Amino acid sequence: MQPENLTVSAPGSSIVYLTRNYASYNHWANKTLVNWLRTKPSELLTREVPSSFPTIQLTLQHIWQTQRYWLGVLRQEENPHAEPFNGSLEEVLDGIVAHSEEMADYINGLAEDFVSAPLKVVNPWFECNFPGFDYVVQVMNHSTYHRGQIVTIGRNLGFTDAPMTDYNYYNIYGK
Repeated sequence: MQPENLTVSAPGSSIVYLTRNYASYNHWANKTLVNWLRTKPSELLTREVPSSFPTIQLTLQHIWQTQRYWLGVLRQEENPHAEPFNGSLEEVLDGIVAHSEEMADYINGLAEDFVSAPLKVVNPWFECNFPGFDYVVQVMNHSTYHRGQIVTIGRNLGFTDAPMTDYNYYNIYGK
């Protein structure tokens, strides 16, 4: 399935287009990954293996918690710190997909000036004042990093059929 002369023009400013598209990509990639994981035995998704988070479920929970934090930052909530989630595997699989969609919808609705305007973040680990799009790139990049870890954990559990979730693949086939 090779597309012929695939060309997409970015509506509005390029940075706003990229910010919105990257948020939609993150939702698609998380949904694609979760759909793949749903085909695997649930006991393997909670089996411990050496990694920064010892199970696929805990890695998904971390992605979700971090996304919740950064969405709170973008919404300019007074205390955006997301409480840890300790629910069932099924709740994690459903929750990360639902939250990724909520986040994409929110980011896709942001005004163009918000995407480029500085947004001050102060928390116990750092303080910064970057444009909104930098935070979107941060959280999406973070999720991509940990999706790669999930694929590696899966490989260690014997999964050999991981889906393609690269950004370019999304741009060509995922929309």
